Amino acid sequence: MKDFFKELFEYSHHYNLEIIKKFNDGDLHFIVPERAVELLSHTLNAQKIWNERMEGKSDNVKVWEVHEVENLEEIENTNHARSLDLLENEDLGRIVEYRNSKGESYRSSVQDIFFHIINHSTYHRGQIATEFRKQNIDPVVSDFVYYKLKKD
Repeated sequence: MKDFFKELFEYSHHYNLEIIKKFNDGDLHFIVPERAVELLSHTLNAQKIWNERMEGKSDNVKVWEVHEVENLEEIENTNHARSLDLLENEDLGRIVEYRNSKGESYRSSVQDIFFHIINHSTYHRGQIATEFRKQNIDPVVSDFVYYKLKKD
């Protein structure tokens, strides 16, 4: 199961980087929708928050904090490395107790948290594609099946 999650994290990382690259594509940064940057920033913030929850740390990131485009790649790379390290060293069945941004208490397994991180990222990449289309920008095609076809 850990190998499967590793592949999913690699897939998610690959397409997050592709979107970041698209944000920095020549003069395109002048027309990249602000909402697309907000959505990717949110995705990266959420991954960091979930990583910290698994580490027993309190959230020190605002979930909707918007980052400068030039900082997104570093944040993505840091999150990705941390998630892979956690995946390597965590028991997937371990239960994590945490509080959400409203202060409500919850419990989730590490396995469910990993799946949530990946699923949440996929969801927002779809929203980013919609924002690109609204500006007549070709979106990054980020379907898992296409990732697999390119790798095999």
